[in-house]
Amino acid sequence: MTLQQPGEKPRRRRSLMPAVCDVSVTNACNASCHFCSFARDSAVHSPAWIDPKGFADALPIMYRRGIRYLTLQGGEPLLHPAIEVLISDARSAGMRVGLITNGWLLPQHIEPMAKAGLSFLFVSIDSHSMDEHECNRGLPGLGARIREGLAGARRLGITTLASVAVNRLLIFDRLPHLLLDLGFEGVNFSYPRREQSASSPLAFGAESPLTDYHDTELIAIFAAIKALKKRLSVLNPRAGLEEMERHVRGEEEIFPCVGGHKYFCLDWNLDIWRCEVWSEPMGSVFDLDYIADRRDRCTACMITCYRDGSVLMHMGVVAGDIASALARGKLGQAVVFLFRRSVFVSFTAIAEQLWLIARMRRCVHATSLPTPAPY
Repeated sequence: MTLQQPGEKPRRRRSLMPAVCDVSVTNACNASCHFCSFARDSAVHSPAWIDPKGFADALPIMYRRGIRYLTLQGGEPLLHPAIEVLISDARSAGMRVGLITNGWLLPQHIEPMAKAGLSFLFVSIDSHSMDEHECNRGLPGLGARIREGLAGARRLGITTLASVAVNRLLIFDRLPHLLLDLGFEGVNFSYPRREQSASSPLAFGAESPLTDYHDTELIAIFAAIKALKKRLSVLNPRAGLEEMERHVRGEEEIFPCVGGHKYFCLDWNLDIWRCEVWSEPMGSVFDLDYIADRRDRCTACMITCYRDGSVLMHMGVVAGDIASALARGKLGQAVVFLFRRSVFVSFTAIAEQLWLIARMRRCVHATSLPTPAPY
C-alpha cells in the first residue's frame, strides 16, 4: 500500500471508465437461506453495522478514486436503521445508488428510498416457485411483500431487477413466468461460488448441496441462461457466460478481473477490499487516495458482479490505457491495446446491455442527479 507523504495533496485519478463499489452495510439478516453464512440462525458472526457518519466522510475519497456507482448490500441492508441516510449521502456525493434486498421490508422502505435517490433495485429470488423461495428464505408471505414493493418501485421510476442465485431449487424454463408476473424488468444470475476465503468477513456463501455442481452441470446452466435471453432481459452478457465456461473447463480466460482497480467492496468496518473473497483488505477507505491499483491478472473466482463486470468494463479500461500510452508517446503500445481480441468481445457485451444503460440514464435524469461537491 502506498501511503500519503507529508504535505502531499490527495490524488484525483482521471479515467475514462467510472469505478463501482459494493457496500456491505451490515452482516445482519432476517432470512434463513440454506446457502448463505449470513442467515439469521447462523452463529458464525455477531451483528455489525456501517457507521453513517464514517460512510459520509468516506464518500469524497471514493469519488476521487473514480467511484460513481454504489450497490448497498448485506446481510439484509434494509435492516440498517439509517439506510435512507446512506442512500441520500451517496447520491449527494454524485454517485448512482442501487440496493439488493430480500424484499421483506421493501413495502415500507421503497418510497423513502426513492426520495433519498435510489436508482436501481435488486431483489433476491431463489426459485421459479414462490412457495419454494419462501421456504428457503424462511419468510412465509414474502412473495406478496416483493410484489407490493416492486409495484411501488416501478411507480417511482426505479429500475427493478431480479437477482437469481443459481441453485437446485431453480427450473430455468419456468422462471420467466414468475419474474414477469412479479413485475421485474430484468434478471441477473449469480453463479455458484466455488471459492471462499475463511479470513474474509464478506464471504457470504455457505456450503450447501443446493449450490454444489459438477462441471458438466455448470456448462449446461450457462447454456440455459443464454437460452433465457430470448424470453427475458438478462443482465449476464453472453461473453461473460462464455468466459465462465472457459473458467469451468480450465481454459485460458480472456478478461482479467477489475477487482481492486475498477471494482471494490467496502465493508461495515469501512475497510476497502479488492473483492469479497480476498484474503485481506486493501486498507482503510480513508487511505484510498494513496492505495495503488491492483492490475495483476486474477481469474480465480466466479463472482458474477466482478467477472461479468470485468467483461463489460474491459473496453473502457483499455481505452484509458490507450490514452495513457499516447500521453507518454507510446504509439506502438496504444495500437497493440486497440487491436486486442478482448476489446471487440467487450464491445459486443456492451452493445448487448444497451437496454439497461438507456434505462439507467432515464432513471437518473428523472430524479436529477446533483452536481457533486468539488472534492
